[in-house]
Amino acid sequence: MTIIAQKLKENFLAVFPITTIVILLHLTLVPLSTPLIFRFIIGSVLIILGLSLFLIGVDLSITPLGSLTGGALTKPNKLWIVIVAGIVLGFFISIAEPGLLVFANQVGTVTGNLIPSLNILISVSIGLALLLGLGFLRIIYNLPLYRILLCLYLAIFVMAIFATPEFLAIAFDASGATTGVLAVPFLLALSVGISRLKKDSKSSEKDSFGLVSIASTGAIMALLVLNYFQRDLTFAEHVPVVFDDRGQIFGPFILVLGSIFNETFLSLLPLMIIFIVMNAFAFKLTKRAFSRMAKGFVYTFLGLFIFLVSVEAGFMEVGSKIGYQLALLENKSYLLMIAFILGLFTIIAEPAVFVLTHQIEEITSGYVKRIQVLIPLSVGVGFAIMLSQIRILVEPIQLWHYLLPGYVIALALMFITPKLFVGIAFDAGGVATGPMTTTFILAFTHGAANAYENANVVVDGFGMIAMVALAPIITLQLLGIFFRIRSRKRGIQS
Repeated sequence: MTIIAQKLKENFLAVFPITTIVILLHLTLVPLSTPLIFRFIIGSVLIILGLSLFLIGVDLSITPLGSLTGGALTKPNKLWIVIVAGIVLGFFISIAEPGLLVFANQVGTVTGNLIPSLNILISVSIGLALLLGLGFLRIIYNLPLYRILLCLYLAIFVMAIFATPEFLAIAFDASGATTGVLAVPFLLALSVGISRLKKDSKSSEKDSFGLVSIASTGAIMALLVLNYFQRDLTFAEHVPVVFDDRGQIFGPFILVLGSIFNETFLSLLPLMIIFIVMNAFAFKLTKRAFSRMAKGFVYTFLGLFIFLVSVEAGFMEVGSKIGYQLALLENKSYLLMIAFILGLFTIIAEPAVFVLTHQIEEITSGYVKRIQVLIPLSVGVGFAIMLSQIRILVEPIQLWHYLLPGYVIALALMFITPKLFVGIAFDAGGVATGPMTTTFILAFTHGAANAYENANVVVDGFGMIAMVALAPIITLQLLGIFFRIRSRKRGIQS
C-alpha cells in the first residue's frame, strides 16, 4: 500500500464515524436542509483529502526538519543555542498548527472578536515556545518529569484562582488544541536530536515522552496571563445563530478561498524560511533530499489549505446546528447520548490514537494489548464529552468542578504510576484532542451552549477540549498501575 493510500484510509476511518452519525441524525432527530447536508458531505471528503496531504507533507518535511534541526543544534554543544533556537522553532510550529488555527478562529467568533484570534495564536505560541525550552532542559539534565509537571500544574492552579470563568475555559482548551498533527511529530523529532546533549550517554525510553505535555502547559499559562490584561471584557451570553440553509452548495467554499489561502501561506512561511536558511548554513542536503523536503512543504501547504477550507465552509456549521437542535429537544438525554457516542467513536478512529496504542503494546512487550488501552480510553473520552454537555444543562456546575478534582487525581497518580506511563499519559492528552475534536465536536458543544437559555456560550461552550485531554491522563496512568501489578504477578520487574 502506498503512503498516499495509507493516509487516505486512516483519515477516512477517522471521519467516517462522524459522517455516519450526522447522516443518521439527519434522517431521524435533526433533519438538515439539502444544501447543508451536501456541504457537510463535500466537507467530509475534502477533510479526508486535506488531512492526508497534510500528514504526508509533515512526514516528508516537518518531521525531518525537526530531526535535522535537533541534530544541528547539538553540534556546537552550547546549551543557550539549543534553548533559543528551540523557543523560536516552537513559536512558529504552534502558529502553523491546524487545530490551534481552528480553535483561535472559534474563540474570535464566539466572543464577538473581543478576544481576537490573532491574540490567541500569538499568546499560545509564546507560551508553548517558552515551556518547550524547559522541556529541553529536562531532557538534557535528566530532570524527573513528574516533579516538573507537578510544579507546573500547581502554578497553573494558583493562576487559575484569579482567572475569569471565560478565560479559564479557553485557556485549558488551548492546551489540547495546540498539540496536534503538526506540533506533536515535530516536537518528538526535535527531542531525539536534543537528547544527544545529555550528559550521560545512556538513553532512556522515558525521554521519548513528556516534552509535549510540558510544552502544552505553556498554552494554559499564556492565556491566564493574557486574562490579567483583559479582565474587564463583557461577553454576550449567546451568539446570534444564522445557519446558511439557502440553495448554495459550492458558494461558501468559494467565498473563503482567498482568506484561507493567505492564512495558510502566512502560517507556513516562517517554517519554509527556517528550512532554507538552516539548509544553507547547517544541513547542506543533497539536491535529491532538498527536493524531497521541498515537495513535502508543498503537500503540507495544500493539505492545510484544503483542510481549513472544508472546516470553515462545510463541516463545523453542521456540528453547531446538530448541537443546537439537540439542545432544543425536550428530552435532553438525546444530547448526552449523542455526545457520548461522538467521543467513543471519534477516539477509536483517531489515527494518532491508533499509533499510541500500538506504541504502548510494543513498549510493554505485548503485556498490555492495544485493545486494553483503546476501550477504556474511548469510554473515558466519551464520558468527558458527555460531562461537558451536562455542564451546559446544569447551571451550578462549573468547569473547575471537573478539572480541579480531575487534575488532583492525575497528579496524585504520578507518584504510584510507573514513570514511563506518566509521560505517555500526559502526552496522550494532546493526542486525544485531534482534528475531529477541535472542529466538529467543538462546534457541536458551542451549538448546544448557544441553544440552552441558561447557558453561557463562552463559559460553557469552551472547556470540552480540556475535558477530553484530561481523560487519557487518568486512564493511562491507571493502566500503568495495572501493568505494574500484572508484571509483578508474572515475576517481571517493571
